[in-house]
Amino acid sequence: MKKVVLGFFISALLIYLSVKDTDFRHVIYGMTKMGYGYILPFLLIMLLMQALRAWRWGLILNPLEKIRYLPLFAITSAGFLAITVLPARLGELARPYLVSRKSAIRMPAAVGTIFVERILDSATILTIASAVAFFTILPAWLLRANIILFVINLILFSGVFFALFRRPLLSKFFNFSLRILPEKWKDTLSRLLHHFLDGFQVIGDGKRLFQIILLSFLIWLIDALAIYILFLAFNFQILPVAAFVLMIILIIGIAIPTAPGFIGNWHFSCVLGLGLFGINKTDALTFAIIYHFLAVGLVVILGLGFFPSLKLSFADLRKEARSFRK
Repeated sequence: MKKVVLGFFISALLIYLSVKDTDFRHVIYGMTKMGYGYILPFLLIMLLMQALRAWRWGLILNPLEKIRYLPLFAITSAGFLAITVLPARLGELARPYLVSRKSAIRMPAAVGTIFVERILDSATILTIASAVAFFTILPAWLLRANIILFVINLILFSGVFFALFRRPLLSKFFNFSLRILPEKWKDTLSRLLHHFLDGFQVIGDGKRLFQIILLSFLIWLIDALAIYILFLAFNFQILPVAAFVLMIILIIGIAIPTAPGFIGNWHFSCVLGLGLFGINKTDALTFAIIYHFLAVGLVVILGLGFFPSLKLSFADLRKEARSFRK
């Protein structure tokens, strides 16, 4: 509850900063003047992005069990809906929970695959940010954020490779660290670690890992393309590189734990990012509202569409989260 309250407080603060000194009559006018013909291409590109995410996750899961694409797309859609609407990042467990119910994959191993996916996404974004820095001048705070993320990602990558290729040594060290705990706790935690590390297996498959890396770049390039299409809808006279900068700022922004739906941090990130390219606050806020409505709306529609077939219970998910923490 503390995290939830803090999230709502941060959202309220960011909403205030986003709308401060903004005339909403101009915001509404900007919505009426946008090019609505760009909405369908934007939604189709976002749908393609979701489809590629499901395909990539299937490749990461493949060493554990090969899962058919359509069920995997349904689980991915419901999982991203849970991430969007549930507070305190509880939704991150939705995909592992669902895939463990629909297959023989254990939930800790499925969580391990999500961990690998997040690391690859971070590495991809950092690579794109490095390339973008050659084409435009990034603000100092964004450069510092990228350096911090690079260090964190390097540490995590090193940990994954060590866990994969020195697994017996890691298990021995882990068991030694738990020696003061009761035997029951040691067995439970050791078993959780063992299954969690199973989710890293794809790292050892060079061919499949190369495919996953290519898909990661394609996913985020498509995301930048979707943003640029909305630039055209609002007739923003800015270079395509601005779409990449906004994407990077938005990814950092929505990582902040706020209220469900990324309300506040999404809008503030857009206002901040577009302001770097001379877009006034009113137009940037108008863009942010439309972008948020379309992107989150698509996630909600896709997720709700697959909910009945998956029978995802938030009560069961909360119970699973508690048992996982134990």
